[in-house]
Amino acid sequence: MRRSSVPFAARDTSLRPLTDAWRSATSRLIIIYGALFAIWCVVLLGIVQWETSRYLSGVIDQMLASRVHYLEGTAPRDMRATVDAASRIDVQGAMWMGLFDAQGRHLAGNIAALPKGLDEDGMARSIDASLDSPTRKGSTRVRGLSHELPDGTRLVVAKESTTIDGIGTIIRRGVLWGLSLTLIPGVLGGVLIARGPARRIRAIQQAMEPIREGDLSVRLPVSGIGDEVDLLAETVNATLAEIERLLGEVKGVTDNIAHDLRTPLTRMRTRLYRLQQVFESRPEGEQLDACVSEIDTVLARFRALLRVSELEDRQRSACFENMDLGSVLRNVHEFYAPVAEDRGQRFDLELGRLPPLRGDPQLLFEAFANLVGNAIKFTPDGGTVRLVASTGVDGGARVDIADTGPGIPPDEREAVFRRFYRSDETRSKPGCGLGLAIVSAIVRLHGYSLSVGGSDRGAVFTVTCPASA
Repeated sequence: MRRSSVPFAARDTSLRPLTDAWRSATSRLIIIYGALFAIWCVVLLGIVQWETSRYLSGVIDQMLASRVHYLEGTAPRDMRATVDAASRIDVQGAMWMGLFDAQGRHLAGNIAALPKGLDEDGMARSIDASLDSPTRKGSTRVRGLSHELPDGTRLVVAKESTTIDGIGTIIRRGVLWGLSLTLIPGVLGGVLIARGPARRIRAIQQAMEPIREGDLSVRLPVSGIGDEVDLLAETVNATLAEIERLLGEVKGVTDNIAHDLRTPLTRMRTRLYRLQQVFESRPEGEQLDACVSEIDTVLARFRALLRVSELEDRQRSACFENMDLGSVLRNVHEFYAPVAEDRGQRFDLELGRLPPLRGDPQLLFEAFANLVGNAIKFTPDGGTVRLVASTGVDGGARVDIADTGPGIPPDEREAVFRRFYRSDETRSKPGCGLGLAIVSAIVRLHGYSLSVGGSDRGAVFTVTCPASA
C-alpha cells in the first residue's frame, strides 16, 4: 500500500455553534433599531426642551418689559414708594425689583445689590443675583432686565427662571422613563423573538453535520412558516437532491466502468498467463510476464476504487458494534512485527487505557494496517515505527503512527488523501495511490478524524476517535 508524500494538514471544518444569541441577525437588528430609536427620542425631546425653554423665556421677557413699562410712567418723586410697594405685592418671591442711583447704590426694592453683567440695552438676560424675599434668600437663577430712567436712576426688574429648569428636569426624567419603558421590553422581546430563529438555525446546523460528512440523503428541516429561513432551506434541499442525483450517476458510471473492465482484464490476464507458461523458457516469456504484472496493477486499482466506493456508502455504519480498539491495534502489531523485523526496524506498541468504542473492527484493522504498512515501507532499514494509543482529551481515544522516515513537507499536506496522488519521490515505489483514500473513507465512516504531522525526521499520522462518534 503506497503512502502519499503529501501530508494532511488538519483543518477545523466543524460548523460553528450559534451559542451567543446576540450574534444572530434578529438580535443585531433589534439592537440597531433600539439605538436609532433612543437617539431619535433624545434628539426629539432635546428639541422640545429647547423650544419650551425659548418660549418660556420669551414669556418672562414680556412680563419684565411690561413691568418696566408700567413703572416707567411713575413720577420720579413717587418712584421709590412705587418700587417698594410693587416688591411687597409678590409674596411668593417670584418677582424682584430694585432701584439704584447712578453710582449703583440701593434706593428701593427687594434687590439688595445691583446684579453684574446686566447691560442697559433693554434686553433681558439670565443672571445670578442675590435676591431677598419673605420666602427666599440667597442666590437664585433669574432673568433680569435693566432700564435707565430719565433722572439717571436705574430700574432693575427680575423674575425667577427655575420654572424653565424644572421643565427641563421633567423632560429629562421623561426621556429616562421613556427609554427604560421602551428599551427594556424591546430587549426582552428581542431575546424571545431571536430564540425561535436561533433554534431553527441550530437544527439546520445539526442537519448539516451528516451532509458535511458525505451523507447527501439528509435534508434540512423546514418549519412550514414560509419565511426566509424556510425558503433558504428548501433551496438547499433542492440543491442537495440534484447533487445527490448527479453524484449517484457519476458514482454509478465509475463503479460500472471499474466492474465491467475488470472482467475482460481478468480474461486477458488468464490468456497471457497461459502463454507465459508456454514461452516460460524463451525471451517472449519475460515480455508476457511484464504484461501480466501491468494487468495485475490495473486490476488492483479497480479493486481499490470499488473498495473506496463501498466504504463511502454510509449504510455500512448500521453494522457497527461495541469493540475493543486495543485488541485491533494488537492484531495490527502482530501482523506487521515480522515485516519490520525482516527490515531490521524497531516496531513498538504502546497501549494506554482506552475507552470502549463503536465501530467495525475489520475496517479499522484495515485502516491501521495501511498506515502501519506505509510507515514501515517509507522508514529506512534500522529505523523505528511507533504505534501509540491513549485516551483523548474529550474522553475518546487517540492513535498515533510515527516513523523515522523522510517525513512529509508541510506545503504538500493538503493532497495527502487525494485519489491516485503520487509525489515525484514515491512514483518509483509500488502502489496505486489509493491506500490513504481507503483509510480516509474508513475514518470518515466511523466519524473519526485523521491528521498528518511530523517533521523531516519522520511523519506522524494521528487518528482521533471521539467518544461521541
